[in-house]
Amino acid sequence: MNGGPFHFWSSAAPWLSLIAFALVVALLRVRPHERATYLNTLWLFLAGIVGEASASVIWALDFHGAAATVHTLFRFVSAIALIRLAGFAAFRLLLPLAGSSPPRIVEDLAIIGVYVIYGFVQLRGAGLDLSSIVTTSAILTAVLAFAMQDTLGNVLAGMAVQLDNSVRIGDWIRVDNVSGRVRDIRWRSTLIETRNWETVVIPNSMLMKARVEILGQRDGAPLQWRRILDFMVDPGVPPARVIAIVDDEMRELSIPNVARTPAPSCVLKGFEEGNLRYQLRYFLTELLEDDLTDSMVRVHLFASLQRAGIRVAEPQRTVHAVNRDEAHAETVRRRELTRRLQALGSVGLFGALSGDDKADIAERLQYAPFARGDIITKQGNQAHWLYILAYGEAEVLFEPANGMPRVIGTVRAGEFFGEMALITGDARSATVIAKTDVECYRLDRASFQELLLGRPETAAEIKRVVGTRSTDLEQARQAFASAPPEAEAGVRFVQRVRRFFGMRK
Repeated sequence: MNGGPFHFWSSAAPWLSLIAFALVVALLRVRPHERATYLNTLWLFLAGIVGEASASVIWALDFHGAAATVHTLFRFVSAIALIRLAGFAAFRLLLPLAGSSPPRIVEDLAIIGVYVIYGFVQLRGAGLDLSSIVTTSAILTAVLAFAMQDTLGNVLAGMAVQLDNSVRIGDWIRVDNVSGRVRDIRWRSTLIETRNWETVVIPNSMLMKARVEILGQRDGAPLQWRRILDFMVDPGVPPARVIAIVDDEMRELSIPNVARTPAPSCVLKGFEEGNLRYQLRYFLTELLEDDLTDSMVRVHLFASLQRAGIRVAEPQRTVHAVNRDEAHAETVRRRELTRRLQALGSVGLFGALSGDDKADIAERLQYAPFARGDIITKQGNQAHWLYILAYGEAEVLFEPANGMPRVIGTVRAGEFFGEMALITGDARSATVIAKTDVECYRLDRASFQELLLGRPETAAEIKRVVGTRSTDLEQARQAFASAPPEAEAGVRFVQRVRRFFGMRK
């Protein structure tokens, strides 16, 4: 075929094309998300094959020198593309099957190394002296290294970061004041996606020089990052009480993205501006949701403190009160008293009371907010409060000893609950959980006992009001135990009320 139209056509071209197609198909099946990279390399290989074939046409036109140059150039192009596909197959197909996943930079270095070896082989085959090339390239390398020392420093740092695997793609890191998830580690820089939907480009040399914090990682532990929320309380409240209340409340809750282990904990951190500064510490499981989860935890913390009558303190300063402040405080107090009287008016349990009695009860009510998901009363616990729901909704759950909890009802604004256990002295017969953020007023047992002792006939009235309430609780309880006859139950009810409060028959 010397001098013919296929002077530069190689019999190996079809086999090499078949190999290239097979490699691309295998890569696309395993890693379809890198489709563009593989197809572009395949097109480059095919362009090299077509270019080699076109050299025969140029040869047929008697442009022998140009034909040889075109053939050499496109053969080099097709070889480069085939080496690249072979490298992809080795590092992205074979090594993962063998259980090894080296950093991407190792793949790049290996492919570049094969490029260099192929180039030297071709130059040697062309009859060039490689020793002179090496000497010249060494001098050129020294000049370039001096001129591009910052760029080379970033490249070498990128190689070091990937080879020692200290920072990996997907890690949450903090460098100086920048924190986010590592999206990519390149030769010169590392890309970090922040929570503000920003992509920050950090030179790799900075990763080598600065302090890099890898967030949420601990050997042998799941991904979770400790968060710290500060709050201050007046020193008049004993620290042991604050810590116990916060610990008990937060460990009972199930808040999204808050780890159950280690459990949230409260510590006394220090003394600040006349107050005690506490820290609530919890572990975040989804690092992208830091601010939102902090907010939910603060809502539950604030509600817990308010229920316990503990006010979040402000910095203490000397303030000169004026009459207008006292008038404003009185207005607020009267407005709150009116709201309490309205809440009492919606409860049939107190319908027979006089206006003075209602006002007295209103003064004794305590404001008790609950965040969504908070446990208001727990089945089996000792009863200390009667609750009047002023805002929101709560779910009533019956928890049998050998069964799953069952939702048996809903308490809405204007309704009350907890009276049975408070009246009879029994433990709570159901669990009540805040379905939404709710606001309650609660009356303690001592105040309720004083009301009954002052009006002995109230026990019969309570029996009549409570006896008319037909809830799903009785149906759920009858599913697990038989109930006494209604008449007998009514007599026992009044007797237990009188016995519980020490009243005479």
